[in-house]
Amino acid sequence: MKRSCKCHGVSGSCSIQTCWLQLSDFREVGNYLKVKHDQAQKFEVDKRRVRAGNSADNRGAMADAFSTIARTELIYLEDSPDYCKKNVSLGLHGTEGRECLQGGKNLSQWEKRSCRRLCYDCGLKVEERRTETVSSCNCKFHWCCTVKCEKCTQVVTKYFCARREKNRRPPNSTRRRTRVNDG
Repeated sequence: MKRSCKCHGVSGSCSIQTCWLQLSDFREVGNYLKVKHDQAQKFEVDKRRVRAGNSADNRGAMADAFSTIARTELIYLEDSPDYCKKNVSLGLHGTEGRECLQGGKNLSQWEKRSCRRLCYDCGLKVEERRTETVSSCNCKFHWCCTVKCEKCTQVVTKYFCARREKNRRPPNSTRRRTRVNDG
């Protein structure tokens, strides 16, 4: 929340001022939460004491543990699952086989980094697939009540995250051949 004010008075003299608390812009809130998320620390809890039930000792121990953490800090109790890997029990599909955006006009900065985030950051490569699509085009209305269209084919390039080959040599590594001189 941030304080916003508006002046009132003759010719904007600001003889009376009205102020209120207002939510920050969505982008500001998102950036703030991202910084807090990046700085978050894992909070280790003695699970045996927690399982002990709703006793006064247990509540006191929890209150003492949380009192060391500032109210503005973000903490977490367990690690997040790895979104790169498939985990059926958690409903995560992983990123292998996912379509990503690469290049193109009118993409936001977020969309331009789509393949890097989904594929490269998860140890996958980007695979280019070209497909031919057929759609209706050049449609014309004929009096009365019919529309006639042509069928147009278009080659569309899409990008997907794919597994890297395991026995592939790293880039820029070449096999050196030694020459034996028959001298």
